[in-house]
Amino acid sequence: MKNPLLTTIFWLALLAFFAWDWACSGPVDVRQEPPLIALGSGQAPSGGHCAATY
Repeated sequence: MKNPLLTTIFWLALLAFFAWDWACSGPVDVRQEPPLIALGSGQAPSGGHCAATY
């Protein structure tokens, strides 16, 4: 059986954490964030591969 008190405590704690994080964090500058995935973005890979030598 589910315990409604524990469920309520969990959701209140989660909401309190999100509220605290939102209040204490600075704004996100999307132009300075790295891309989520660089595939096809035009960025050169930073590593090499031994099979790529000509």
